[in-house]
Amino acid sequence: MSDTDVRQRLLSIFGGSVGNLIEWYDFYIYSAFSLYFAKAFFPSDNPLVEQLNSAGVFALGFLVRPIGGWVMGLYADLRGRRSALSLSVFLMCLGSFVIAVCPTYAQVGVLAPAVLLMARLLQGLSLGGEYGTSATYLSEVATSKHRGFYSSFQYVTLIMGQLLATVTLLVLQRLVLTHAQLEAWGWRIPFLAGAALAVVGFYLRRNMVETEAFQAEATRKTEHRPMRELLRHPKELALVVGLTMGGTLAFYTYTVYMPKFLVNTVGLTRDKATLISVASLFLYMLLQPVFGLLSDKVGRRPVLMGFGLLGTLCTVPLLTALTQTRDAFTAFLLVMAALVIVSGYTSINAVVKAELFPASIRALGVGLPYALTVSLFGGTAEYVGTWLKLAGHEPWFFWYVTGCILCSLLVYTFMRDTRRHHRFG
Repeated sequence: MSDTDVRQRLLSIFGGSVGNLIEWYDFYIYSAFSLYFAKAFFPSDNPLVEQLNSAGVFALGFLVRPIGGWVMGLYADLRGRRSALSLSVFLMCLGSFVIAVCPTYAQVGVLAPAVLLMARLLQGLSLGGEYGTSATYLSEVATSKHRGFYSSFQYVTLIMGQLLATVTLLVLQRLVLTHAQLEAWGWRIPFLAGAALAVVGFYLRRNMVETEAFQAEATRKTEHRPMRELLRHPKELALVVGLTMGGTLAFYTYTVYMPKFLVNTVGLTRDKATLISVASLFLYMLLQPVFGLLSDKVGRRPVLMGFGLLGTLCTVPLLTALTQTRDAFTAFLLVMAALVIVSGYTSINAVVKAELFPASIRALGVGLPYALTVSLFGGTAEYVGTWLKLAGHEPWFFWYVTGCILCSLLVYTFMRDTRRHHRFG
């Protein structure tokens, strides 16, 4: 491979990854700042009820992700990965801008949460298409021997998006605004910044090269019906659902839901919870390429099995121990232990799914069943956890996460290793 080819490959991976970072930053600032803007859209005497309502809108944003996975997956398989990724980041930009300028409940009544919901649905459509297309793009531009390593950067930038959202919160909390200012208007700042960053992402993606795998398919096929072709792969579709169920629930439990859990259950201050999130997410981000590289050496299945076994055995003890501590450093260590376990899933789940499908339906095959599963399990994690706490049965949530991881473990146990048995040419 020439130096020019290597440089072009790295630039393509950079462009796809940076756009992914911006998309996830835009999506996660909702969760990061919901403690401050929940009252503006869902006023109540009970802060937990406000959080439950805002978490419900967060979950609804996930429920439209299958539509995004379907529409954008079709578009990516028919018109190209680059075009679909550009459209995805544009929709995210629009959603962030709408939230930034959205009026409050005090100003327009029920219209305020309605507009908020519309913007989140728009972002859900965008993100539904982002995952499958991004996973497909990164896996197709990677070299065969390092596909796990390069594809792991999808979650590096995904986590970096979360981290950037959390750091933004930390900076505004500690250095820029008071608590009252954040609740009054300061929460709009990150959404405006996200909209501006998405414009940068759109520019980067418009200048990426198309993958050779898609170009080869485009020249080979005269009539292409991705949905019909996808239905010829029921086993692979079921595998994506099984692969995703436990991992996505664990991921959203320990990242998106965890800051609220640390405040409402552990009893830490918002500032301490934010600091724990920043520190743990940073280390978690660094772990992704390590596990991705490991999967290139030993295979995908052993890495997934490690997550499944440890996740099944350790979820209840870790979450129970968190409820019993009031020390921030101990809480950090427990969260970090959980994220090390979850890395066995997040680092390679994208490449495993991409390796299941041929190039002609890869974006749709990865994106649609993944989005369906994330909508049902990942996007509802915060809502289910908060609802069970309100009902007085918070430990049930710990067993719910464990049960889903166990289901995924059974899939990992009986599946073939996609590093050796894949659909890449």
